[in-house]
Amino acid sequence: MRDQSRRFDGLPEFVETARTGSFTAAGRQLNLTPSAVGKSVSRLEERMGTKLLHRTTRRLTLTHEGEAYLETCISVFGELDGMERSLATGRTCPVGRVRVDLPAAFGRKHVMPILADLSLLHAALDFSVMFSERTIDVVDEGADLVVRIGDLDDDSDLVARQLGTQKLVICASPSYVETHGSPPNVADLSTRDCIIGWRRSARPTWLLRDIGGRTSRQEVKVRHEFSDGDAMVQATLSGSGLCQLPTWLVAEHLRDGRLVSVLDRFAGAEMPIHALWPRSRYVYPKLRVVIDALAQAALEPGSGFNP
Repeated sequence: MRDQSRRFDGLPEFVETARTGSFTAAGRQLNLTPSAVGKSVSRLEERMGTKLLHRTTRRLTLTHEGEAYLETCISVFGELDGMERSLATGRTCPVGRVRVDLPAAFGRKHVMPILADLSLLHAALDFSVMFSERTIDVVDEGADLVVRIGDLDDDSDLVARQLGTQKLVICASPSYVETHGSPPNVADLSTRDCIIGWRRSARPTWLLRDIGGRTSRQEVKVRHEFSDGDAMVQATLSGSGLCQLPTWLVAEHLRDGRLVSVLDRFAGAEMPIHALWPRSRYVYPKLRVVIDALAQAALEPGSGFNP
C-alpha cells in the first residue's frame, strides 16, 4: 500500500515556486533556503514519478503536468483554508472561490445580479464566471456550478436541480415580414432564412408545440448562426431572418413592436433551466449559498427562471 504519511510534503514549496517563478523567491516567502525549496520540489517530483518544472539557468517554467497539478493544489488549499475559517468561527460560512459556467445572455441578465448580491453579503466569497453556450464537461473542466438550459443527459457524476423553464416564441422584425411575408406553416421554415444559436446536433431544429400541447422538432434552414442570445436578437431586429427565442429575452421588443411573433399556434414550447454541480458527499458552504440563492430567486415573479 502506498505510504500516505508524507503525501502533502513539498506542496507548499511547489505552489510558491510556481507563483513566484524561482526557488529563491519561494524561499523568502516560506523562510527556507533556495536549496531547501528546490530539494523539496525534487522529492515531490520523485514521489509522483513525473516532472513538474522545467529548470534552466535563467528561469523555471511549469510542465504540462505541472500546470494541471498546480491547479489542483490551489483548489485543495483553498478548500482547506475555507474549512479552517469556518471551524475557527464556529459556523459554516461561505469562504473561497466558486467557478461558475453560465449561458451568456441568460447568465448576464438573470444570474449575475444574484452573484453580485452574494459577493456583497459574503466578503470572503469570490467568483470566477465563464459565459458560454458550449456544453462543458463539468468535472473535467473544474467547474463548481453550471446553469444549463435544455434537456439534460444522464450523468451520474452530477447533481441537477431544476430552477424553472423558459418559453419559446418564433419572431421576426416587421421589415422582414413586410418583405418576405409571415410563414404560413411550419414546413415553410425549411425554406426561410433562419437564425439559430449554438446547437448540440448536426440537424438544426426548433422546438414547437401544437394546440394539443404536444411538442415536436421542426428542421429549419440556417442562414446565420450565433453563439450568443443577444447577438441573435440584434440580427433578428435588423431583419436578417426568423428566430426562435425565449420570451424573457424578447418580451420588451414584442411589446414595443420592434419584433412580431409568427406561427403563434405553435409557440409556447418550454425548455428546463437547471443548476448542476459535481456529485459529492459534502457540499461546501460557498457552493450551497449560491445554489440556495438561485433556487430562491427562481421563485420570485419576473426572475426570468419562469415564463
